[in-house]
Order: sequence, then C-alpha cells, then structure tokens
Amino acid sequence: MATTSGVQSSTVDPALLTTMNGAKASTNSTEDAKNTFMTLLVTQLKNQDPLNPMDNAQVTSQLAQLSTVSGIDKLNASVTALSASFQNGQNLQAANMIGHGVIAPGNTMVVTDGKGIYGLELPQAASNVDVVIRDSSNVVVRKMTLGALPQGVNTLTWDGKTDAGATAANGAYKFEFVANAADKKLDVTSLAFGVVSSITSGSQGLKLSLPNIGDVSMNDVRQIY
Repeated sequence: MATTSGVQSSTVDPALLTTMNGAKASTNSTEDAKNTFMTLLVTQLKNQDPLNPMDNAQVTSQLAQLSTVSGIDKLNASVTALSASFQNGQNLQAANMIGHGVIAPGNTMVVTDGKGIYGLELPQAASNVDVVIRDSSNVVVRKMTLGALPQGVNTLTWDGKTDAGATAANGAYKFEFVANAADKKLDVTSLAFGVVSSITSGSQGLKLSLPNIGDVSMNDVRQIY
C-alpha cells in the first residue's frame, strides 16, 4: 500500500479481509469477516490522506460483496431451519397414521372373515379389467372380470368366495391384473391395503411399516382410511 506524506493511501486492499497483522482471519464465520472488514474500513477512513481520499466506488463494491455473502449465509440458515421444521411436521403426521389403514403399491391381500381389500391404479380408463387371485401355494382360487374401471386409483373388495363357491380361509393372497383399453394393454399398478404398525426415519426418508406390504414411503401412499 503506497503512502503520501507519511499517511496511508485510501484504497481498501481486498487481501486485508483475510489477513490482519500477519494472522489469517477466520473463514468459518461471516460475522467475523464482517467485523474485520468494518474495523479496517473505519481505520482507513480515520487515516486517509485528505489529498487522496478513498475511492467510494471501490468501497461500495466491497460492501455489496460483503452484504451478498452475509445474505447467502442467512438464507442457508433459513433453509436449514425450514427443512428441519418440515421434517418434524412430516414425522408428526406419520406418527398419527399408526393404526390407520392405507392403500399403497403391493400385490398381497389379507383376507379376514371372508373379506379382503385390494386395488389398482390405471393410467387411463380401462374398458375391461380381469383379476386372478392366488393362495400362498400359488394356486389360483378365484378369477374375476371386473369390467370397465376409471382412470386413477380404484379400491376393490373381495368377498372371499373361491371359484368353487367356498369361502377362502383367512390369510394372505396374491393378486394380479390384466387391463385393456379397447385393444391396448394398460400398465397397471397393483395396490395393497395395510395397517400402519410403525414408522422409521432414516437416510432414505420417512418410511411406514405395513405388515403385509413392507416399508413404504409417504409418497407411495395413495389413500388413507
């Protein structure tokens, strides 16, 4: 830094923002950087050469840069706080779902006292849908034609009656669909019904535990009962 008549010149050296009296300033705190900058600025303002005053444009530019850094730091803190608040809210919402039934992707149906709940999600309206239900030994116990179904989530019930007219025993059954729109075969998402037994929160996000389905994310839930 040049001198005039023994007085330091008025330009603010950017290097002084990171070095002061030979010691490196802390880079971990925006507040420390701001305090260091303001101390240097006030010192130079007090000692500036009246014949060679400080460059206002340069000082304004550096103040703007410091303000930007400070603003980003505050924005990051706000986003972190909002994210934590959202996560807490989602955890609370999920905890309230324990004991409630949900419909989520899956192909297992639990039959209790002659009643089972299942469903499917269609990308468009189907002119006809067929379903095949199998027992735990993979033996077909019922084939049904459901007819036309609308686009979206369709929740269905099975009365537990087999093709032979008997009542299916309590337990788990598998099901699969074949859906068509005129002559076009549709991609079907099979949906299972389960009761939320617990929730877990980990690196992969919040999960709902459904005994007959497994762990599913909140985003996979199609309906809540």
